[in-house]
Amino acid sequence: MKNKIQVQLKTQKIMDKYMKRSFTKLRTALAILIACCLTTDMYAQTAVATDSVATDTVAQLVSGVNTVWMLLAAMLVFFMQPGFALVEAGFTRTKNTANILMKNFVDFMFGSLLYWLVGFGIMFGLGDFFGTPHLMSLLFDSNGLPDPASLPTEGFLVFQTVFCATSATIVSGAMAERTKFSMYLVYTIFISVLIYPVSGHWTWGGGWLMNGEAGSFMTETFGTTFHDFAGSTIVHSVGGWIALVGAAILGPRIGKYGKDGRSKAIPGHNLTIAALGVFILWFGWFGFNPGSQLAAATTEDQVTVSLVFLNTNLAACAGGFFALAVSWLKYGKPSLSLTLNGILAGLVGITAGCDAVAPLGAVIIGAICGVLMIYAVEFIDKVLKIDDPVGASSVHGVCGFTGTVLTGLFSTSEGLFYGAGAGFLGAQIFGAVIVGLWAAGMGFIIFKVLDKIHGLRVPARVEEEGLDIYEHGESAYN
Repeated sequence: MKNKIQVQLKTQKIMDKYMKRSFTKLRTALAILIACCLTTDMYAQTAVATDSVATDTVAQLVSGVNTVWMLLAAMLVFFMQPGFALVEAGFTRTKNTANILMKNFVDFMFGSLLYWLVGFGIMFGLGDFFGTPHLMSLLFDSNGLPDPASLPTEGFLVFQTVFCATSATIVSGAMAERTKFSMYLVYTIFISVLIYPVSGHWTWGGGWLMNGEAGSFMTETFGTTFHDFAGSTIVHSVGGWIALVGAAILGPRIGKYGKDGRSKAIPGHNLTIAALGVFILWFGWFGFNPGSQLAAATTEDQVTVSLVFLNTNLAACAGGFFALAVSWLKYGKPSLSLTLNGILAGLVGITAGCDAVAPLGAVIIGAICGVLMIYAVEFIDKVLKIDDPVGASSVHGVCGFTGTVLTGLFSTSEGLFYGAGAGFLGAQIFGAVIVGLWAAGMGFIIFKVLDKIHGLRVPARVEEEGLDIYEHGESAYN
């Protein structure tokens, strides 16, 4: 009996010892398992956090590249202002040079303030036909503003401001040498706060001409929307048609037409500075067109920017070369002034479809616009008897309209010549005509009212002796 009890006690001790060791191992195993779980969870959290930081960093980098590109392009477009100033001054007479230069400063200074104050909201505020004004605030509802996370609204305002100034400055060249400076200030207000912003709202601001939603007017009528990548119509033809109407209402310069009605040439005083102005404009156009992509961070954006850059340059070269050739054949001499305007005509023409056509299409568009410009200058001068000293209405109005329509033929995705049907061509013609009628109609009303109220034109004595002294009290050349 005693031996049996001893055996049982010994067995119990062995079992207790075994159970203790097993519990220790189990506890250790649980501890290891918990540690592994915690480590895995921490690793997962760290990986997620790392991925989040990486995503944020990439997004910030993309936004930064796009913003810098947009602002750099805005600087290039701003540099077109001295280009316009030199072209207009070179193509006009010495006695009006200070007046021309002053106008090109004022339309940017005045236009920038007015566009920030009112025009920007009208152009990008909500609405199909007219955006809601914001009165200086950049916080307003819009269908056309870019996402602030990708592009800051302040930078986009600057970019759009330089485009508005371009449209306004086109008008000053056609009305040069006989317009009152005070009246120039007044009509610049209407261009900056009404005419340009409204037509810009119809297109770039999310309005009815580029509204591609199901059931919209353009999609129901043409099956597609109007396309103007950088402003052949929105910027250039708007300025060109206003310029044509203004020059017509203002009347020709003294001595431009003889008693028999024949046109007499009034040469500009300095083709050297006019040529420099065209070089500057050509350079600035590399911000005007490629910058309108508003992005340069992704491979797709870089391809588009590069294509636009190439097409812009090819069209300028073709426009200048064909203008040179036609002027040589037509007048017996290769005209420098017509060649300069031919380059500008090619640039204006390609601006609408520079992202949508192939390089060959760009050359054809540039060539057509360069040749058409020569005949448009002659028609406006000799047939319509409208005196446009720098050819602004031909270069910007006629060629802006033509380039927009030609995009409907040469677009590689929607063009008629690429088998896409006539819908897109119809949309281009319709949009260009509607915007042209708006600009010309509003320009006619504004100029007629101003002429009746105060008179657009300076007295004959002031015109004959020069606007510099009488309007500004100083001369550009002493």
